[in-house]
Amino acid sequence: MSVWSDVVGQPAAVAELGAAAADPAAMTHAWLFTGPPGSGRSNAARAFAAALQCRYDGCGECAACRTTLAGTHADVREINPEGLSIKVDEMRALVQLAARRPATGSWQVVIIADADRLTEGASNALLKAVEEPAPETVWLLCAPSDHPEDVPVTIRSRCRPVHLRSPSAEAVAGVLRERDGIDPEQARWAASVCGGHVGRARRLARDAGARARREQILGVPTSLRRLGDAFSHADVLIRSAEGEADELRASRDGAEREELAVAMGAGGTGKGAAAAARSAKAAERDLEKRQKSRATRTQRDALDRALVDLAGFYRDVIVAASGAEVPLTNPDREREIRGAAAEWGADSALRRLEAVLSCREGLEQNVKPRIAVEAMMTALHRG
Repeated sequence: MSVWSDVVGQPAAVAELGAAAADPAAMTHAWLFTGPPGSGRSNAARAFAAALQCRYDGCGECAACRTTLAGTHADVREINPEGLSIKVDEMRALVQLAARRPATGSWQVVIIADADRLTEGASNALLKAVEEPAPETVWLLCAPSDHPEDVPVTIRSRCRPVHLRSPSAEAVAGVLRERDGIDPEQARWAASVCGGHVGRARRLARDAGARARREQILGVPTSLRRLGDAFSHADVLIRSAEGEADELRASRDGAEREELAVAMGAGGTGKGAAAAARSAKAAERDLEKRQKSRATRTQRDALDRALVDLAGFYRDVIVAASGAEVPLTNPDREREIRGAAAEWGADSALRRLEAVLSCREGLEQNVKPRIAVEAMMTALHRG
């Protein structure tokens, strides 16, 4: 199995990266992977890191490939921010580590999975590292686009771009069938409604709860008959997102607190016990802060997934109302979509789509979720 097996529907990018891994003359010290959600930016970066460490250009079988793909290679670090942003202190520490010589591999590789979450200070710290790179260090940055709002121009100009696209429904269905062992019919359906997002297709195919949440949110547009419906639907949506965040807290927060207590020597006695207790309190406060930020991110991500579903529905209504010959994002809801198109028309559907996009933008700007969602639902009702 090649390291590229998880990079779905990206033949041009795989060819470019494979050539760079095989030929040192084609290498550069910083790469920027861009593409829509679900296009496999992180998978491509991880596969490239494995190919760089592999003596056989990405065989997928050697120890270097297996440890890199598993996230345990000593010279490959992957940053997946769980909170709202990547702070400057975290980036400075990472830059210092990245400047070291490789311990076992050919390169010191750093993957930043969400480079668009870098704060201004963190971006400045990273800029110096990519301007004056260590000779054996490679930075792999992943972001939705190379727009300045996602990646500063100063960093983008020092990276080699790799543009990914949304994989086709056929490619996604093939991965679900062949690699994940999902029933062909279920795989075909999930691939047809995922919008080219492989992870979302896998979640819909495997998780009955995810399918139920999708059905719930896609039922909203045609059930907003009264103003009161707008507030009730907003409440359901907020509670659902909060429930996802609470599930994560229940499964992880307690275990993390117990691990920290053990690491800080809870219950110890002796001369250093008082000092250790003070250090433990500070560490607990830091952990609580990180957990709160992670819960906020989880809630917003859950809301955003719902908003993407809503946006897809209204996009389909515009397509149907305008008579465009393009595939629907939600082909399994074609009857409701065409009914809404006949009732609303393209202009009203466009206003509704703009309300959903405005809500997403508000959440990114830290508007209170309930306020943003209630405003959106009111606009959707009004049309």
